[in-house]
Amino acid sequence: MCEKAEHLAELEPEALTVDGFDDALVGWSDSWTGHDRSIRAVYSVEKILHILQEKGMSREDAEEYFEFNIAGAYVGKHTPVFIRELG
Repeated sequence: MCEKAEHLAELEPEALTVDGFDDALVGWSDSWTGHDRSIRAVYSVEKILHILQEKGMSREDAEEYFEFNIAGAYVGKHTPVFIRELG
């Protein structure tokens, strides 16, 4: 487990991470719904796509894989957040 993931686990032991993508973990989000707090891992989509391409996928295949197998996997309130940076 990378240092960032360890820090996240200290903040919120139930926060979920994406196996094999520690280098794409950029931070965490903190949100409230009523009285319920949710701390979630935040990943860079571009970094995830880069990791997938390093594993041999084309950009198009990496995008498709990400959308269906990573971003599309909602597993509750601690599901990671994926950001696409502006600019």
